[in-house]
Amino acid sequence: MKIDAQLGSLYPHLAADMARRMEAMGFDAVWSFEAGHDPFLPLMAAATATERLHIGTNIAVAFGRSPFATAQAAWDLQQASGGRFHLGLGTQVRAHVERRYDMPFEHPAARLTDYIRCLRAIFDNFQNGTKPNYEGPFYKFILTNPAFIPGPIDHPDIPIYVAGVNPRMCRAAGEVADGFHVHPMHSTSFLREVVRPSIDEGAKLAGKTVDDLDLHASVFAVLGETEAERAASEGQIRDQIAFYASTPNYRALLRHHGLEDLGKELSAIVRTGDFENIGAKVPDKLLSEVAVSTDFGKLGGLLKQRYTGLVQRIATYYPIPDEDPVEKWAAMVKGFEAA
Repeated sequence: MKIDAQLGSLYPHLAADMARRMEAMGFDAVWSFEAGHDPFLPLMAAATATERLHIGTNIAVAFGRSPFATAQAAWDLQQASGGRFHLGLGTQVRAHVERRYDMPFEHPAARLTDYIRCLRAIFDNFQNGTKPNYEGPFYKFILTNPAFIPGPIDHPDIPIYVAGVNPRMCRAAGEVADGFHVHPMHSTSFLREVVRPSIDEGAKLAGKTVDDLDLHASVFAVLGETEAERAASEGQIRDQIAFYASTPNYRALLRHHGLEDLGKELSAIVRTGDFENIGAKVPDKLLSEVAVSTDFGKLGGLLKQRYTGLVQRIATYYPIPDEDPVEKWAAMVKGFEAA
């Protein structure tokens, strides 16, 4: 199992130093995400500032950009990193795709499946000069000329990850992706009983199994050296869980744990705009299912013990604070590797 970290959503000029610190800490990979900043630009800085650290998006919003635009960014990052790039894609939710990105969203699982197949056709064109003749139900790639073909690179097989929660997206990932980003709003039983079997169902359509995919999970971790620090960390994570649980996309997880009514209650609170005490609505039962709570010194070993056999890569949900010393997290990584 690999131990990764979140690079975060940040300006590119800050990413180089952060990536160097994470490489010194011993992490295997760092992942950017799409929020206030583009997810690809910081990774270019990370790629050129490091030597062994893998880089990837967790996630880039697929429907916010065309397959060709994504392919160009991925190709350049793969070349710049010497084959260390992982392309993680997600759909976002309908409201943001349609009203923030002003892009179509219908049939998200089928659309993302088509998107990835189109991407691979573009990669084949970039590497081998094959004729652009991909026409799918949502996307097509049927025109180019030599000016728009970057040409072959040493590591053309860019692993593509899909992010998801619900069984339909898990099946799509199993069918067309190389990896899967497990949403932080998960539990180990949901992983074992819903996510992995659904990925496996899709993988069998392509002559694979779930074990042929690289699964990466981000994990909520309640941490702190003092009681006050632990309470502050728990409050932050309760708020984040409540935010996710208020969205209908995560009802499958709540239903799995007999808490579907909680999702409806939180959705109603969000509609009123009363966020002040929303975290207090998260029951201890749900917190213990979707988060780990431990002394920092035991974190690495606990993560490995909890997720062995379920995923191949693990990371804590929040980026590492800038003020945390390299030695602190290097010790955590060593504890993980020794477990």
